[in-house]
Amino acid sequence: MLKAAIIIMAIFPSLLAAVGAKTLQVAVSIQPQAYFVDKIGGDFVSVTVLVPPGANPATYEPKPTQMVSVSTSKVYFAVGVPFERAWLPKFSSVNPSMAVVHTDAGIAKIPMRSAHHHDTPGHPIETRDGAMRDPHVWLSPPLVKIQAEHILDGLKQSDPIHAEAYETNFHRFSKEIDRLDADLRQLFSGIGEVRFLVFHPSWGYFAETYGLEQIPIEFEGKDPKPAVLQALIKEAKLERIKVVFVQPQFSTRSAKTIANAIGGKVMTADPLAQNWEENLRQQAAKIKSALK
Repeated sequence: MLKAAIIIMAIFPSLLAAVGAKTLQVAVSIQPQAYFVDKIGGDFVSVTVLVPPGANPATYEPKPTQMVSVSTSKVYFAVGVPFERAWLPKFSSVNPSMAVVHTDAGIAKIPMRSAHHHDTPGHPIETRDGAMRDPHVWLSPPLVKIQAEHILDGLKQSDPIHAEAYETNFHRFSKEIDRLDADLRQLFSGIGEVRFLVFHPSWGYFAETYGLEQIPIEFEGKDPKPAVLQALIKEAKLERIKVVFVQPQFSTRSAKTIANAIGGKVMTADPLAQNWEENLRQQAAKIKSALK
């Protein structure tokens, strides 16, 4: 794949130059990041998203044409998804001059939680050095403000001519984040400590921010063992949970099994939707309705 990208770059050098002539070319890993960069960069930035809608950022492999786009990018805004561990070094080898901005820098990561560990639902999963941490930092508005600051700094350093416009857009976006955060806090205020059932443990930061707790079914794409599945069903019944949230990037077999056992239903909660604010509002409404 890497060789194919290099061949394309050699054949179409003039095309590559034309692509990068008008706007600052940047690349990101997932759709929500494109939303953030567009909010701050506006018309001065063109964004390439490596992981397309519906793809799993833990296993996706870029296409040769995407490698070409990376080769013309001035900045790569990383966010800490597993995809980046394998591909960032390759991106840098294709484009050594590209700046890499880690937008999750300074964010304290929480442990991923799984129903698998010691057959105990919700037990934290960690590697020996404690490195297995939740990458879904874009699902908490306060943490997105940190990411937005890194994006702003990266854009200003790569394109200082438009620094003032980036600053203006950043402050506007920051206010939008604050309004969203306030609305979500109001939505979940006064409901007490509430747990909701999810297939993949994507919503830990969201839950932590708004006083909720997610109960995950799987970890790293692996369905739970029968004993764990039964424990989850028992727990869901005790908690009177009637909705199991799933995301498009994973199988829903176990989720449907649990939903049938508890007399509930399966609902979609996509953590990778491109329209970040609208998606968080919709998912929050779904979670709140499932608590009734």
